[in-house]
Amino acid sequence: MPRSKKATLKRNAAGKKTKTEKAAKAQSLKKSTSAGKSRAEGIRLFNLAGRPTKQQFQLVYGEHGYRWTWEQRAKAGVPAEKFQSALAAAMRQGK
Repeated sequence: MPRSKKATLKRNAAGKKTKTEKAAKAQSLKKSTSAGKSRAEGIRLFNLAGRPTKQQFQLVYGEHGYRWTWEQRAKAGVPAEKFQSALAAAMRQGK
């Protein structure tokens, strides 16, 4: 292990290696990219919609609805917040 890595590792009472405050601070200062922020927002909306499957997306939005972004799906009339109610309505209609 390189010397610099040894300096950032410290053993806790249980004998496991933990990062020192300096190493932890260096990691927290990393800048997040716009792609990372967009991905995080997409995951948040996916979870908000109830983690739908590809087939459920197709049932609500049509054949290519699973390929759309959440912004495009909202423009189609069903935002993530209302996905489960739209899915229930689509299943009642037997699409």
